[in-house]
Amino acid sequence: MSGSDMRPRAARKRRHAKTGLPERPPGEPAEEPPGTAQGAIGRWRALAVLCFVDFMLVIDETVVNVAMPSMRDGLGLSLSSLAWVADGYWLLYGGFLLLGGRAGDLLGRRRLFLAGLTLFTVASLINGLAPNGTVLILFRAVQGLGAAFTAPTSLALIQILFPESGERTRALGIWGGISGMGGAAGLLLGGALTDLLSWRWIFFINVPIGIAVLLVLPRMIRADPPERSGRFDLPGALTITGGLTALVYAALQAGHNGWGSARTVSMLVAAAVLVAAFVLIERRAENPLIPAAFLRVRTTAVANALALVVPSAFAGTFFILTIYLQTAGGYSALRTGFAYLTLVAGMLIAIPLATQTLVPKLGPRWVLAMGLLIMAAGSLTFVRLPEHASYLSDIVPGLALIGFGAGWTFIPVTIAAVDRAKPEFSGLAAGVFNAALQIGGALALALYVAVAAAWTRHLPGQDALSAQLGGYHAAFLVGAGLSVAAAVGAAVGLRGLRK
Repeated sequence: MSGSDMRPRAARKRRHAKTGLPERPPGEPAEEPPGTAQGAIGRWRALAVLCFVDFMLVIDETVVNVAMPSMRDGLGLSLSSLAWVADGYWLLYGGFLLLGGRAGDLLGRRRLFLAGLTLFTVASLINGLAPNGTVLILFRAVQGLGAAFTAPTSLALIQILFPESGERTRALGIWGGISGMGGAAGLLLGGALTDLLSWRWIFFINVPIGIAVLLVLPRMIRADPPERSGRFDLPGALTITGGLTALVYAALQAGHNGWGSARTVSMLVAAAVLVAAFVLIERRAENPLIPAAFLRVRTTAVANALALVVPSAFAGTFFILTIYLQTAGGYSALRTGFAYLTLVAGMLIAIPLATQTLVPKLGPRWVLAMGLLIMAAGSLTFVRLPEHASYLSDIVPGLALIGFGAGWTFIPVTIAAVDRAKPEFSGLAAGVFNAALQIGGALALALYVAVAAAWTRHLPGQDALSAQLGGYHAAFLVGAGLSVAAAVGAAVGLRGLRK
């Protein structure tokens, strides 16, 4: 047994208040945080790998959208089965994010990250080889489960890698910006791979990336010690995971069948019952899954509430505009993907401005509010989208504004949500934030579809395309309103958040 293991149990458990690392006895050399063995350069290299993995996870949320017609033809899928190829990923991803983040705190963040990435990589390989729709749907769900353990632990590892506040803010900003670009990149990548190779390559491409990261990351980031503070709150974990999964499922069903359908309503009721049970369990739990100390950080709570609204303009635009371009515009999958390069360009311009200049000078609060207002302006440009649009005059301005605004939105909301979390809650903070983004995206998509459908039904006497366009206009108007409301919420609710 090593000398460090011979120390009394109390000494081994004492941790520094700021870094969360075990305190050292007098005279013993200082221990670096996990992941800093290779110094500052090693930390930034590790950040690049973690950001790339999260970029891959976000891409997989949208990459299947433009490949669905090819999947349908190749495997003979029905429309309902095709919907589950996308929904299965969202369901387990959104439902298990909070559990994945907290499990990382308790069992070791690097360990959970590698386990989740292994699951994601294996599922990607099986999806690429899928002989039928059943296998594809099943392992898309397994992919989502792997992502639910990988995404929050990657963000938690970044918090540990960069204990100094200024560097951590910059690192979190880079992570948030790159994550935000994944959705648009997924549409472009999905279109390119489907048109040039096969829909199977949207899954195969994950395999070499996953294997490479599994080989190099353990050499770049030290294993972090798990928190052993008592029994795991299994009842709390089961109820909140079930509640979030039911809520995501309800949002997905609302997008397909409307908010008033029996299946949607029953899932909403189930979600409410399970979340209420979770609250009661947490009040009595000796070692709650979400400790009260975490909930008392006001800015963290406000940022996570805003994270439910932040994806509204982003997710809704992807869905509505993709349908418009491929139906009214006659765009192919590949051309649709290239159309979103304008949005990506806007983000690429905005991200360095936010991380290097605006957030350090103004703080996350005002940058987030400005970004949301710019996204609202972008949504408003689509309110008068014509039947036969010009890409340069009718599409580019809105996409550029939404992309630029997103670059100023995802970065500060990420910082606000996780920066003030204590080290022992880093995985939990990342899990709650990621879950809020995923659930917010699903709810926004369902809301856009519901508004568009309801408005279309109230436009009798018009041809189908004109009525459909009216529904799209109404959906974009609602999205703009949500972004404005979130901007006001950021300005008011994030007061006191340090620069």
